[in-house]
Amino acid sequence: MSGGRILIVDDEESVRYTLCSFLEDEGHQPSPAASFDEAADLVGSTEFDLIFIDIILGSGKSGIDLLRHVKQVAPSSEVIIITGAPTVDSASHALRLGALDYIVKPVRQDTLLRTTDLALKHKVLRETKESYRLNLEAIFRSVRDAIITVNGRLEVVEANPAAAEICGVVRDEAAGRPFAELVHTCCGSCLKALEDTVSRREPVELPCVECGTARNPDQVVSITATPLLRHDGSFSGGVLVVRNKTRVVELERCLAESREMGRIVGRSEAIEKLRSMIRSLADVHTPVLITGESGTGKELVADALHAAGSRCGKNLVKVNCAALSEGLLESELFGHVRGAFTGAVKDKVGRFQRAHGGSLFLDEIGEMTPGMQLRFLRVLETMEFERVGDSTPVKVDVRVIAATNRDLRKKVELGEFREDLYFRLKVVEIHLPALRDRRDDIPLLVHHFVSTFNRVFSKSIEAVSDSVMELFMSYHWPGNVRQLENVLEHAFVLTRRQILTPEDLPSDFMRATGPAASPDAGDPSVEVRAIFAALEQASYNKSEAARLLGISRRTLYRKLEQHRITV
Repeated sequence: MSGGRILIVDDEESVRYTLCSFLEDEGHQPSPAASFDEAADLVGSTEFDLIFIDIILGSGKSGIDLLRHVKQVAPSSEVIIITGAPTVDSASHALRLGALDYIVKPVRQDTLLRTTDLALKHKVLRETKESYRLNLEAIFRSVRDAIITVNGRLEVVEANPAAAEICGVVRDEAAGRPFAELVHTCCGSCLKALEDTVSRREPVELPCVECGTARNPDQVVSITATPLLRHDGSFSGGVLVVRNKTRVVELERCLAESREMGRIVGRSEAIEKLRSMIRSLADVHTPVLITGESGTGKELVADALHAAGSRCGKNLVKVNCAALSEGLLESELFGHVRGAFTGAVKDKVGRFQRAHGGSLFLDEIGEMTPGMQLRFLRVLETMEFERVGDSTPVKVDVRVIAATNRDLRKKVELGEFREDLYFRLKVVEIHLPALRDRRDDIPLLVHHFVSTFNRVFSKSIEAVSDSVMELFMSYHWPGNVRQLENVLEHAFVLTRRQILTPEDLPSDFMRATGPAASPDAGDPSVEVRAIFAALEQASYNKSEAARLLGISRRTLYRKLEQHRITV
């Protein structure tokens, strides 16, 4: 160890000289002082590592008086008392006042050097420990996460300032109190995490918990509880770290909403009203019915409804009711147990259960069979169901979004759809306009799809020609936005130009844009004329006509029935 700055205080000159000589020979920097006043002046002007003080000074002041003075003005200096006649009372009194040790006159060289070496090492260790403590306190204060430590009895030992802001736990009020008394007004997840950590001696992590307080009722936090161990590895308690994620969750929600809203392209009055309605319904947990023709974007609206609300962090599960038979739809929605029917070789979790906490999107709800309508209505009312082959009720929390391109009111009148289910679904209805009813949005949609397909196909097509845009603006679009997307995708696949021209468009689309002969020229329905034109161009092949119209064969059959067209 390098030499230290040492002060020798003794009223005997020979003692001062001898001790300074011993210390100087060992590389230390000793300074002598003969009285209280002289020593006080030196202590005030120089920072000493170690001070030896004779307990008896001849100036009317004792070494004990100087010890008190040193601890006031230079508390970092170590002090060792020199005494000629040590007693238990004087020694203990000196130690209580802060002296590190005492030695007895006459002071031997080996005793002096050994004591000096131990005192300087003690000073280094004390200062290192103090430095660590101050650093930890600074970190403890500066961390924005709430940090709370408890002992094995779950009594609060320490809490940082952030704990008051996030958890309402104030250090001065909480120290020594049971943690359970401090969190009785919140969700209690942090208490449960600490209890599990203390009982199992294992870390517990809860990544996202809704934990509101009086100050922050909508607060979302992450919770981590970790065991605290002593230096010998024995258990001493737990540390709780609570991070406020409210802002992050809100930003993620806004980002998801923005992303999904961005997929709903348009600036027409109808689309602006649609966006406003989506925002209004984002956190409404009642069912929503989305209606509109095929290809208008009903699934996009369902995505936006889910992303804009508080359920965005949970699953959005989708089911196409028209694509499954009654038995398969029941199994898909509610799940089944092993052996419930032929082929049920293992348990299956249904879509309702997978959507717990989130949203369930039922497309083509109008195609649901009467038996399924009844069971679905019961589940919609109670949010409780039984898996196929099981009698144990399963409770869920699901927001239902349904969609249809059918006229459910007419199906109710025909006895094909339950009236009670219709009104239960139609608590809030969002109707999507057909593309021909918002032609002002066509240029925006074209620009959107051009940008999208440029990324998909790694092309750099700039725009569509004026003649193409004129065709788009005058066409009746029976397949709506989906048909527009398909037409542009076809053009992107085949074109080698920088500007899309009519030559790049599908031939069936170009034929459909020409004059359409109709057996019933007096029929005012644009859709009916489009269907007749497509059927004629396809030589009355219904599959080909559906392809020309940009709709599915099932949809075409439905439209033929709807308009009472006989082929």
